[in-house]
Amino acid sequence: MHDVLPEDADLIRFIRDTAERVARLYDYRQITTPIVEDASVFLHTAGDESDIVQKEVYLFEDRGGDRLALRPEGTAAACRAYIEHGMSSRPQPVRLFYFGPFFRYDRPQAGRYRQLTQFGVEAIGTDSPAADAELIDLQLTLYRELGFPADELILRINSIGTAETRRRYAEVLTAHFQPHLGTLSRDSQRRFETNILRILDSKEDAAHPAVIDAPSILDYLSEDDAAHFEAVKSHLDALDIRYEVDPRIVRGLDYYARTVWEVEPPGAGGQSTIGAGGRYDGLIEVLSGPSTPAVGFATGIERIALNMRERGLGPAEERAPDVVTIPLGEQGALAAARAAAMLRAAGVSVRNGLPGRSMKAAMRAADGSGARYALIAGDTEADAGTVVLKPLRGDEEQRTVAVADLAEVFADRA
Repeated sequence: MHDVLPEDADLIRFIRDTAERVARLYDYRQITTPIVEDASVFLHTAGDESDIVQKEVYLFEDRGGDRLALRPEGTAAACRAYIEHGMSSRPQPVRLFYFGPFFRYDRPQAGRYRQLTQFGVEAIGTDSPAADAELIDLQLTLYRELGFPADELILRINSIGTAETRRRYAEVLTAHFQPHLGTLSRDSQRRFETNILRILDSKEDAAHPAVIDAPSILDYLSEDDAAHFEAVKSHLDALDIRYEVDPRIVRGLDYYARTVWEVEPPGAGGQSTIGAGGRYDGLIEVLSGPSTPAVGFATGIERIALNMRERGLGPAEERAPDVVTIPLGEQGALAAARAAAMLRAAGVSVRNGLPGRSMKAAMRAADGSGARYALIAGDTEADAGTVVLKPLRGDEEQRTVAVADLAEVFADRA
């Protein structure tokens, strides 16, 4: 896990504010689910052999004996809330977004921590290919608004059909990988027994000839699945969104269906993926709700921030305070504090200096802060109800100002 230091906080805040603004442009509304959930929300939906269950979930029992989990992802929690609060009675699809911390006990990597932050968007209650394309468009719009050049983003899409499609395809993969099993990584050998489709997105075996030459799931789609995928591509074409069809993008769980995608900047391979999405038409049903199609994506904020720093993207440097006070003497310190409170109430940012420093040291600190003005208050000024306003930038003249007039003086300089 990691700390977000002040110099990083502005970038995280910029990403969050941009994500929320873009989501609202598409009329998605915010949902916030608890950080702690009943463990079954994730264990039942993820499957016993998934990476989340095998390696990642923080599980514990509370004092009442209930089995709880720190949430490892947001989609299952959003779907649980959809069922629990009767959102199926609302106009469909229900359009949701979330932003917050998640927890995975996984090997830390560049831009990936055991406490991570994600932005996610879900459209629950539609099987339309247009919804798949809209979410892809929303995701890419977010990255563009954050400063990523559109022509640098690589969108990879695939269709994984339905659960029945994948059962047939798994039989084909079994026959294909069986002769090569001894040359695959230990993790892929485990997946051969438990979740064979996941061999296709193995990072360890990505360059293995058997993986490269594996049959494509696109050749085993049903007529309806193929038509849905063609419709998604048509919508992306209409939106002038460039994409690559990549049959090795898969999901291993039965509730996933049809469209899946990933987005990455060029040049760094799989660990550079900054966001992924897909359709999960069976998830609500797994959570004991009615059969409800849905689609969504999630994007890791730390991974985005890492890529933005590498490219010099992000907000301007943190704004300096407008004023730094320089209190001199006991009464001057009280007067400076009162003047600072008055200015802050008027929307002027003030760093209140601490008494006891020499005038020279205090002026040096004020100038180093980047502030526009130093506000000097000594005992003499306190008795007179005034302060000295000394410009630290430009050629404006120093002057004495009545404390009662300070807000008006700064209103003229806004």
